[in-house]
Amino acid sequence: MQWRLLLLLLLELTARAMPYPITFSARLVHRFADEMKPVRPPTGYWPDQRSMRYYQMLLTGDILRRKIKVGGTRYQLLFPSHGSKTMSLGNDFGWLHYTWIDIGTPSTSFLVALDAGSDLLWIPCDCVQCAPLSSSYYSNLDRDLNEYSPSRSLSSKHLSCSHRLCDKGSNCKSSQQQCPYMVSYLSENTSSSGLLVEDILHLQSGGTLSNSSVQAPVVLGCGMKQSGGYLDGVAPDGLLGLGPGESSVPSFLAKSGLIHYSFSLCFNEDDSGRMFFGDQGPTSQQSTSFLPLDGLYSTYIIGVESCCIGNSCLKMTSFKAQVDSGTSFTFLPGHVYGAITEEFDQQVNGSRSSFEGSPWEYCYVPSSQDLPKVPSFTLMFQRNNSFVVYDPVFVFYGNEGVIGFCLAILPTEGDMGTIGQNFMTGYRLVFDRGNKKLAWSRSNCQDLSLGKRMPLSPNETSSNPLPTDEQQRTNGHAVAPAVAGRAPHKPSAASSRMISSCRVHWHCYLFLLLLLVSALY
Repeated sequence: MQWRLLLLLLLELTARAMPYPITFSARLVHRFADEMKPVRPPTGYWPDQRSMRYYQMLLTGDILRRKIKVGGTRYQLLFPSHGSKTMSLGNDFGWLHYTWIDIGTPSTSFLVALDAGSDLLWIPCDCVQCAPLSSSYYSNLDRDLNEYSPSRSLSSKHLSCSHRLCDKGSNCKSSQQQCPYMVSYLSENTSSSGLLVEDILHLQSGGTLSNSSVQAPVVLGCGMKQSGGYLDGVAPDGLLGLGPGESSVPSFLAKSGLIHYSFSLCFNEDDSGRMFFGDQGPTSQQSTSFLPLDGLYSTYIIGVESCCIGNSCLKMTSFKAQVDSGTSFTFLPGHVYGAITEEFDQQVNGSRSSFEGSPWEYCYVPSSQDLPKVPSFTLMFQRNNSFVVYDPVFVFYGNEGVIGFCLAILPTEGDMGTIGQNFMTGYRLVFDRGNKKLAWSRSNCQDLSLGKRMPLSPNETSSNPLPTDEQQRTNGHAVAPAVAGRAPHKPSAASSRMISSCRVHWHCYLFLLLLLVSALY
């Protein structure tokens, strides 16, 4: 900072002391000109003049400068190294959405279920009791699933019982013992247990021109023993917890300063989808606030003011619900379920029926073999925000077309419901943890992609374009870094004499300038 002030002072004194005007000139050289090659970074790529790569690099610089000028931040959108795409694999995998992730060094691929209702990322590891990993056990896999072992990853680290994320630390005999974990889930007798480790999660960031890799350290569960649904095909290769707890992947990424404290999920009706860490959604989206549970924001809970079937908004249908991508279907409190099903039954165009094996009570045979027209189902929130359920029914098909459909909701005890994956279809849902709100906007999930379906094998390449400027909203502001420095001391007698003598001889200032510039370089 001091040399800059000195340089400005010398320039002003020079200008005042010069006996006649002098014009300074400099030759401008383009940053990709041949003359600049000797001073380019050793590892820098040098494009050929007017090649496609040449224009791409110029545009990349323009985009970066534009983000800085309009208040862009250091935050970015991240997605798994195999791409942002997710997929549902049907009944074999519990109707949940899955994505491929890479963990460890060297990296190993895992097909993990996406669960906004829990926090921990766990994968099958040094298995004692795990689900089958052979592709022959599943009807829609083209390769075997993998098993993780910390001993085979150069970047893995054991998590000791003294670590702040070790919930089972009180059960340890020593603080240096490796931390055990045990997570139980809502499904009956469903759990995962093992040891906690730290390792690298491989991600990508970037835009339409290029992507860059990101290695993020995360804590994960070395799942040695699974039970219940996790032995029957649900999440056989692990589960990615997306909850608001400290041990979730979005929390690690946000606390590392890599992303905004948010992520988005988008599920399309063709069983494809998208996931982005750090996404805050478009400005046109609607939203509602998250509600605390027992004073804590330990899960994603929202408050529904009322429910509407068609144009009829029903009284006494307010309730609280957990938003959970790890639940396939939607559950409503008994009093809400009763009011909704009664009104739906009056408005639907079909004959009440039942189907063998169907878990739903309100099922119908359509008046034709075409896709049925059903009354709309709308959730109302504060400030008149509304969420129109894209497809509230589950349709059954036969050889000749539609044979029936059911209202895909179920009653649950108590006053807490669950908004499952079937209600999320057709929306880009933003879990904005920083602002404690859930936001949504209609989407077919293709506005974040090139429209290609996610490959069943992680070895296939896929494009991972990010949302456009209109789709992605940031609230950050560019702030110049603070500059620390000492107050200047009173000039010495020697320096005063030099300045005095140079008032007469202006070329002294040019000499001082040259000395200063040569010292800097």
